[in-house]
Amino acid sequence: MRVLVVDDEAPARVELRHLLGAHADVEVVGEAVSAAQAVELAPQSDVIFLDVEMPGASGLDAARFVRDRADAPAVVFVTAHAEYAVDAFAVEAFDYLLKPIDPDRLARVIERLRARRPNRRASTRIPVVAAAGTELIDEQQVHYVQAEGDYSRVHTYDRSYLSTVSLRELETTLSPEGFVRIHRSYLVNVAKVASVRRAGSDRIRLALDDAARTELDVARRQSARVRAALKLG
Repeated sequence: MRVLVVDDEAPARVELRHLLGAHADVEVVGEAVSAAQAVELAPQSDVIFLDVEMPGASGLDAARFVRDRADAPAVVFVTAHAEYAVDAFAVEAFDYLLKPIDPDRLARVIERLRARRPNRRASTRIPVVAAAGTELIDEQQVHYVQAEGDYSRVHTYDRSYLSTVSLRELETTLSPEGFVRIHRSYLVNVAKVASVRRAGSDRIRLALDDAARTELDVARRQSARVRAALKLG
């Protein structure tokens, strides 16, 4: 369970990190000190533990932005002010904890969070070469990956990036439910396939929903596997 801790007070963040550390399956993946930072870092997390009163925009404002995103993380408010509870649940908060945090109460929240998404798999991020150095591309942004010698080329909606990770390595680390090998040189994100058509008596061709409407042929020996991944029967 990937957790983002948001509080403008450093002691509060340290205390919450300490309490979360008692739960082996919880990983604090980031900290933020403002609502703006919370919104920026939200996609990296499954859960946000969010203070209400912060300089500038409030935690309630951050929650309004976060809740409208696809696959939005759960929001647990952590505050010393009980009077915000009604407003918190109006923005679809998962829970509301009062400071100082009771470890038993926190444990019950964690247990409920586990039950909410027991099988969620952390999204893999692929390191790619960029002008400013190394960037990390979330696998959900990837349309397809192409072998490029010992490296690979990662294609998103309208850009491509060189990655020093080989296609073979990526095949073992990317989501097996989301990516399928269609050829010795290509991995495709099945969620990005827009259409399928015949490319011969026993061949199929995939059209992707990227900006270029890329078309890729499926190797004969991979056809059955690709059909199964796309649920073509």
